[in-house]
Amino acid sequence: MKKLLFIVSLVLFSVPIFAQTIYSKAYGNSKNPAVIFIHGGPSGNSNLFEGTTAKTLANKGFYVIVYDRRGEGRSKDENAVMTFDESFNDLNQIYKTYNISKANILAHSFGGIAATLYTAKFPKKVSSLVLAGALFSQQETYDHILKNAVAYFKNDTSKLSQIKKIENLNKSTAEYRKGCYDIASEMNYFVMPKPTKESTALRNQYEKSIFYKTAVKNAESPIKFYKNESKKNIDTKSILREIKAEKIPVYAIYGKNDGIFSEKQLADMQQITDKNNFKILNNCSHYLFVDQQNDFINFVSNKLKHKG
Repeated sequence: MKKLLFIVSLVLFSVPIFAQTIYSKAYGNSKNPAVIFIHGGPSGNSNLFEGTTAKTLANKGFYVIVYDRRGEGRSKDENAVMTFDESFNDLNQIYKTYNISKANILAHSFGGIAATLYTAKFPKKVSSLVLAGALFSQQETYDHILKNAVAYFKNDTSKLSQIKKIENLNKSTAEYRKGCYDIASEMNYFVMPKPTKESTALRNQYEKSIFYKTAVKNAESPIKFYKNESKKNIDTKSILREIKAEKIPVYAIYGKNDGIFSEKQLADMQQITDKNNFKILNNCSHYLFVDQQNDFINFVSNKLKHKG
């Protein structure tokens, strides 16, 4: 009987569901605590998390839901305007699609900004907020990247000229954002310093999967976002404190080698979440759920099972 029930569970909860133009998929038993993953971007997708981590986290006793924001990844929509309000409406539709009244939100990178603003607007729908390598003070991140780039490329006049041009751009543009992250990539800020056997195997498995083949990125997404959204390069530290004041647990986990965050930023985040709800993973960069998956899942599952 147990084997039969397990098979039924896979059939019911592993089928892709499309709500309007939104790609989404659930892993695990719907009776377990819900965890909704919010991917990075703009121009991101949830493929890497879904292809490497969603099922493994679900096996820890959670109902894990992944989706791609409207106009990004597998949620293709030429009419998407890429605003936070649009993403909030679609996230509310995810709640309805999966018949969820309240969920834990797990947010990565730029998804941390979207998830924080959503939690502040709909606090009764969020059980807890988990920030994983998540942005929270955007301009501080850009300033940190460019300052380090000047030191890193100090003997390269061409690069120093490029950095100067980026610094002189309008900071509320997609071009400025792209310039900062392009420079960060050249400094290997998104690369795991010393890949382990486990992380290498996980990435190799992912690159052979359908998730890798369908990991579409829409280059127009950042352009639309910076054109249509008024909240650009924002700092959410005060909003996170307000969320905590509403008795919504806030947890944070970051890679020690994620170069886009300064020591000051991470210290600020630790102060916001409290020391017990904050963790730094060694030998780990921006994609911490791949670089150090076991430690990442243990932190998330332990915190969500023992909130407080």
